[in-house]
Amino acid sequence: MAHRLLVRRFWTLSSKDLRCLPVSSSSSFSTSLQSSRVPVLSRSLALASLRRAASFNVQDHDDFDVRVIKSELPVLVDFHAQWCGPCKILGPRLEKAVAKQSGKVTMAKVDIDDHTDLAIEYGVSAVPTVIAIRGGDVIDRFVGIKDEDELESFVSKLIGK
Repeated sequence: MAHRLLVRRFWTLSSKDLRCLPVSSSSSFSTSLQSSRVPVLSRSLALASLRRAASFNVQDHDDFDVRVIKSELPVLVDFHAQWCGPCKILGPRLEKAVAKQSGKVTMAKVDIDDHTDLAIEYGVSAVPTVIAIRGGDVIDRFVGIKDEDELESFVSKLIGK
């Protein structure tokens, strides 16, 4: 719950929070930092959260609708479970393939034990299942583990390369 509130806070940062450090010819850089300590902290946390924004855990059905179905970017949806050995292998591989695309695609992680309704809605009968969604439509899917080359090819097909 606290994690969700923290993430929402960073998504709603104002431009005032993200302004550049003040430039002052009479004061030193350290004095500048001290006078704007909170905005500097906010900026660094916001930038860190944006870097991690390529991958996120789905919180509920409404979150899935907003962040996956209505996303402007293509989304890889990883249906997994905590107890699934192959899921633990595939997850980092997927994150690596998504990270290589430099923000052209995002990845949503759906725990089927927590979100059974989404798993049923998308016909997930085994894990890991990965579904590629673009513009709210399912483009492609696969079940099981793939190697890094196959994942890169899958992601490239999703973004239209």
